[in-house]
Amino acid sequence: MQRPPAAKHVEPGLRVGFLVVGRKRRGFDMEYGGRMEEAAWAAMGEAPFGAVRPTTRVIDDGTLRQALAELRTQQCDALVVLQPIMGDGRLAPVLAQLWGDPPVLWATPEKPDGGKVSSCSLVGAHAFGSTLRQLGRQFEIVYGNPGDAKTRHQLATAVRLTAAFSKLRRSKVGLVGAHAPGFINMQADPAAMSRQLGIELCHFGLAEFFDLVESQSDEAVAEDLKRVQALELPLEDGVTADDLPQNSRFYLAIDAMLDQENLDALALRCWPEVPNRFGQWPYLAMARLAGENRAVALEGDTDGAICSLVGRLLRIGAGYLSDWLAHDEHAITLWHPGHAPLYLCAAGTARLGRHFNSGHPLVINATLAAELPITLFRLWRLDGRYRMTAADARTALPQRELAGAHGVALLEDRRVPDWFDFLCHEGMPHHVAVFPGHHAALLRRLARLLGIEWLDLK
Repeated sequence: MQRPPAAKHVEPGLRVGFLVVGRKRRGFDMEYGGRMEEAAWAAMGEAPFGAVRPTTRVIDDGTLRQALAELRTQQCDALVVLQPIMGDGRLAPVLAQLWGDPPVLWATPEKPDGGKVSSCSLVGAHAFGSTLRQLGRQFEIVYGNPGDAKTRHQLATAVRLTAAFSKLRRSKVGLVGAHAPGFINMQADPAAMSRQLGIELCHFGLAEFFDLVESQSDEAVAEDLKRVQALELPLEDGVTADDLPQNSRFYLAIDAMLDQENLDALALRCWPEVPNRFGQWPYLAMARLAGENRAVALEGDTDGAICSLVGRLLRIGAGYLSDWLAHDEHAITLWHPGHAPLYLCAAGTARLGRHFNSGHPLVINATLAAELPITLFRLWRLDGRYRMTAADARTALPQRELAGAHGVALLEDRRVPDWFDFLCHEGMPHHVAVFPGHHAALLRRLARLLGIEWLDLK
């Protein structure tokens, strides 16, 4: 198994196979094709992921099978398939059969001089892509010179998408309890989740979680308390340092459940049972976990936890879930009782206080930082089928301060009242996932890979 020189910044846990489809018989400009292949392999080595290629050179059915068998031993998260010179189109169905996930098809450009066609690389990738699609398979396609920065960005994005697809379809999500009372629009459907997303749901009782919270050792709590105190968050509304250890127990319990049960995401029915039992909300713990790229959702919103998992797998962050509180022509007021990750909050605004309604600690009162590019995203079910939507926005300062975590999202590409009406009639739940940066186009491409309906209205 070959590896290119190590890149300066390798994304942890992402391994990419590099498969070159060659020719049995000479044709086109073989020397030019060889140069493109070498340049592409060099680009793989400088990309933000770990790349491996098989020792077997692919020219026919037998060598393709052998090369893919080599890559499977490397547990690759994504596969890049390059035809520097157009290969045998009959290999596309074999690739579809043996590699279950969408590949990245990379085509390199023609030789810029001379009077003859040099490679037909794009034709080869096009033939593979259209064949895969007619076989009911998805793919991503990249076209460009390996030395071009735009091409390398295209490649990295396509790899990120196909790797997210692969990992999502092998994910395990936990649900503690059920959805919060009255939120039947967030009820989990394990069969639809498995069938359409490939995700398996593992259900836990609230009693199991409560036992885990209470079993955290005093030593572990004291150690975590040091990390909380290092955040130097002001206390208000009568909250004292004595309220902090319980949230450390929540943090340690959720963290332990994720690890011990091999969960990729977790949804917790946080009310009414948690504050009734412990006299405290777990929101500070959830905000800290989100800041550490852990996919955790409140109120038993399992599909919301998957939204956060999607963000983590796409490497845009786990984000957090917010209520769509109010809106006008182009602005949405985002609000929830207080679990936004601190990196999204304006400097100096985050304080630890009490829940606006119940009076129990421990929530984060904060204002989202202004002028941040953000993405609003949601995945949900209607009539047994999953669907997705997203919009790019930017934050603005709210006109009034609210208890909890809040801010304003400005959407300049649509009338918000029309979008809200459309989404309500499509059954979208009241939680939206908030991610830093603009990623609506990326999420739309993931929906295509997953075969999930994308809903948009501008």
